Amino acid sequence: EHIDRLLVQEGDRVTKGQLLATLHRERFRVAAADAEARVMAKKAVVARLEAGSRVEEVHQARANLDAANARLVDAQVTFTRTESLYKKRGVSKQVLDDTEANMNTARAEVKVAEEGLALAVAGPREEYIAEARATLKSAEARLALAQEVLKDAELYAPADGIIRDRILEPGDMASPQTPVFSLAFTNPVWVRAYVPETALGKLAPGMSADVSTDSYPGKAYPGWIGFISPTAEFTPKNVETPELRTRLVYQVRIYACNPQEELRLGMPATVSISLTQPKPAADHAAPDCAQLQTD
Repeated sequence: EHIDRLLVQEGDRVTKGQLLATLHRERFRVAAADAEARVMAKKAVVARLEAGSRVEEVHQARANLDAANARLVDAQVTFTRTESLYKKRGVSKQVLDDTEANMNTARAEVKVAEEGLALAVAGPREEYIAEARATLKSAEARLALAQEVLKDAELYAPADGIIRDRILEPGDMASPQTPVFSLAFTNPVWVRAYVPETALGKLAPGMSADVSTDSYPGKAYPGWIGFISPTAEFTPKNVETPELRTRLVYQVRIYACNPQEELRLGMPATVSISLTQPKPAADHAAPDCAQLQTD
């Protein structure tokens, strides 16, 4: 589907859940409305079957049976009279056959009316109700799918951040394989650091850390360990310490407080962690920036 609107520009600050872009949605809206109408119709059918026959329907079925019985009595009387006349040669055999056929038809109508009354009194059969419920569930599933497709026609920010690039423009064809924007997350800010195995046993999530950069010498940003990788890896080439590049290390994610938004995406940073500090308990809640800056 083609992109209809892009609501933000490069460099714009966005918040989690903010609408960023939309596709042409008219076709999706029509499909969702049609699916909703079908669900309402199926619900009405189920409700009618579950409620059973109305009193008026039972009364009508009884009236139909009474009328059929009256027609049968009339047909029987007519046949008896015609038969008597036939024996006296007062009517032809064809007339007698016609009156007998009318009587048999009236008798069949009585049977149909009796079955109709029995069905009205008993109400719908359980298998009919089960079938209607299954049809309703199918319609509800199609509605949920149509609503999800309609929802997917809108793009929302997954987190707070800044729009780095607008990759597509209005009129371009959108697809799941092609991003529309690139977003730099601003909250939380974290640093990817690496520690040797000798220090691994002295670290634990929740321990405090300080982050510093060459851009702001002498300034430390308080933070804490948020994640320690369970697997070792060779030190990435962009790590600035040459002697560590051939060692097996463990990745550590350090969350940093960045109230003035001075820390930027891709900025080299140095992390300092005191290995003598006590390890937090396993159920210890992660610290927050307000607490760290107060301390």
